[in-house]
Amino acid sequence: MRNGVAARLRGMAERTGTEKAASVRVDVAVSEKEGSIMLEGEVPTWADKIELGYYAAHFGYRGVVNDVVASDSKWAASETPFHVGGSKPDRPLEGRNFDAAIIGGGVVGCAIARELSKWNISIVLIEKEEDVATQASGRNDGMIHDGFAAKPGTKKAKYNVLGNRLWEPLAKDLGVPFSRPGSLIVYSSAALAALGPALAARSRMNGVDGWEFWSSKKLKAEEPNITDSQHGAFFLPSAGVISPYRATVALAESAAINGALVMLGTCVLGFDMEEGRIAKVKTDRGDFRAGVVINAAGNWADIVAGYAGDRFFSLHQRRGVDIILDKSAGPTQKHILGMPALAQTKTHSKGGGLVKTNEGNILVGPTAEEAPGREEYATYPRDMAGLAKHFKINTKLSQGMAITYFAGVRPCTYEEDFIIEASCKVPNLIHAAGIQSPGLASAPAIAVDIAKLALESLRKTRAVEPKQNFIAKREVTPELRSLPLEERAAYIARDPAYGRIVCRCEEISEGEIRDALRSPVPAASLDAVKRRVRPGMGRCHGGFCTPRVMEIISGELGIPLETVTKKGGGSRIALGETKSRGGRL
Repeated sequence: MRNGVAARLRGMAERTGTEKAASVRVDVAVSEKEGSIMLEGEVPTWADKIELGYYAAHFGYRGVVNDVVASDSKWAASETPFHVGGSKPDRPLEGRNFDAAIIGGGVVGCAIARELSKWNISIVLIEKEEDVATQASGRNDGMIHDGFAAKPGTKKAKYNVLGNRLWEPLAKDLGVPFSRPGSLIVYSSAALAALGPALAARSRMNGVDGWEFWSSKKLKAEEPNITDSQHGAFFLPSAGVISPYRATVALAESAAINGALVMLGTCVLGFDMEEGRIAKVKTDRGDFRAGVVINAAGNWADIVAGYAGDRFFSLHQRRGVDIILDKSAGPTQKHILGMPALAQTKTHSKGGGLVKTNEGNILVGPTAEEAPGREEYATYPRDMAGLAKHFKINTKLSQGMAITYFAGVRPCTYEEDFIIEASCKVPNLIHAAGIQSPGLASAPAIAVDIAKLALESLRKTRAVEPKQNFIAKREVTPELRSLPLEERAAYIARDPAYGRIVCRCEEISEGEIRDALRSPVPAASLDAVKRRVRPGMGRCHGGFCTPRVMEIISGELGIPLETVTKKGGGSRIALGETKSRGGRL
């Protein structure tokens, strides 16, 4: 191995073990395979495993495959990406053929599906959950980053800036609210203020669209509620905000309108390989063939790569928690606010802050913690303590404004960069992996390049022509609560269901909920309806509207009320009737 890498890594592992406890076994094997560095064995803690992976990433290999086991963690390197055993009774995919198969219904997978639907090819999007945007794509603050924070020269920097420019016209076509409040990096000390020229130089290197230096006086004038413990700010006007789950749903629906098949509740179990190519994609709803397979599987992308014998990288999980504040917090600030400490510049996190959403809430966070578990969404008291510092930025905010909090898990490579490339080993496999923040901002640009790679692969065996009747604009019911009264009255005149308010907090009507249940990628659970039109997202968390939304779902889908779920699977809310229809127990 080059330059004694193995010896240095083993020495590092042994020192770690000695520091922890003499009784804990430290046994790490290091090897090289197909251009990647492979780590196997055992170390005392999860932190040790992550530290080894980062250390290995500095040696210039193509990737790091970290299969080291941490003694203090229950999570294995090969967690299973599905929650069901065996095949499901219905097998609608059995024996079918598609030009392109996309694995993963996050924002990147859905953006790729829409981009490919501009061409005369058959497309299937596979998502193991009951809806799109249920994992990382629906568990973030919705910030469309400006591109400043990404390391210059990385794929993150490239795709962030390009994607930022694409989102505004794309959101207009999708019918999804988008705004550019701009981001303020507030200087917490004179030392940070002195770094202003360095921030400008980094922005220039990344090609960020505009920046300004704000004095302490100007910052206070623009943001009257800003803390007095500030020394001015660095303003990035291109930073935007979008609802990440609504954007992902809209991308999926746009792809479906243009002919893509969106298969929800469908898990990829493996591949059948022939002569080094993926011959069949095996799922719990049937096996099918595809000309090209796109791995956009989020936190499971390294596992999917392994199905094809092309696992040249490992993902580790960075868990982050956000607090959602009541809409009463919204008017207290105009911009996205962050106030990093000097020490923050040496971490893998951008530090978090205060993001004002288009709906009027403010999101506080996120935290950033290396933690095992690809879908570990539990929250803890320590998370709230870690977020307390952000409340100090805006003097009008208090923790009493919190209405809920949530966790997300980001799929990170040890190189801390995206993997956007055709497989070097499998001719009909393309990877869109390691898409952590700023993945949401980068998604449209990633989709453009992945689509190009897919088309290049398909053109080796057939002609591919653009679709002449591609439907760019997605027709949607507008948010009725934001319409002038006369326009809202016109909707109610056409259908009285638009006048029956179901969710009082968010002012959502029965008609809007029914539209969500009839959409091209229809909602089939409470959470899926919530992602589309927001019932249950207000202060009461569905305390009043949940039973009514359940009744609407039951009636619209023709299913018993007790089978309506919160998020698919076994998440039933009602077990059965407690009284007969005659009113007797």
